[in-house]
Amino acid sequence: MSAGEFIPKPLEVDCSDRQAWGQPSAIYSYIFKNNADPAKYPEGACPPYYHSSAQIDNLQVNAALTAVTVTATQVTASGVTLTSRKPFDIPHPNKEGWRLRHVCLEGPESGVYYRGRLTNSNVIELPAYWKGLVDPESITVTLTQIGSSQDLIVDKIEWGSRIIVKSGTASNIDCYFLVHGERKDGEKLIVEYEGKSIEDYPGDNSIYSINK
Repeated sequence: MSAGEFIPKPLEVDCSDRQAWGQPSAIYSYIFKNNADPAKYPEGACPPYYHSSAQIDNLQVNAALTAVTVTATQVTASGVTLTSRKPFDIPHPNKEGWRLRHVCLEGPESGVYYRGRLTNSNVIELPAYWKGLVDPESITVTLTQIGSSQDLIVDKIEWGSRIIVKSGTASNIDCYFLVHGERKDGEKLIVEYEGKSIEDYPGDNSIYSINK
């Protein structure tokens, strides 16, 4: 080493896991997968990280999306055509080699329902939580008589918690019932609105998220 020769300081390697930074990418691309052989990985290099946790502003899925658990504070489904659906697809429960597909119910309100069978009684007792959840003025009742004509009538709805049924023929009551109501916590759904994205919704989007 000659006099005055510069001796570089050894590089200090920081292998801590840190958040990404930079300019947001506007294109959809693939997440890089390191295919290096662990036995040939350079000595002294930082160990590679893999995405056990990730934050993504927009996600494009080209094939199937599989998840063990989905936890969300807000889920918004949107489509590009009026024929869009929100399906779920599962193996058929009793036909080997077949599958079963249903779609989500849709409606112009935040609806709640309660159904069952009423036998030898004239009172439908609604769940206790309906008193704080459902607008009593929105309650509607559908009755389907079983076995014979009973001339069933909704006599009255008491306090939004009890539905009194009577038979016009004074026969024993045996029927299926279906009760609908609209949730009263938060504003009513605005079904149609002017805009180009969900950000243009003129109401309160927060009421469609999970309250913690």
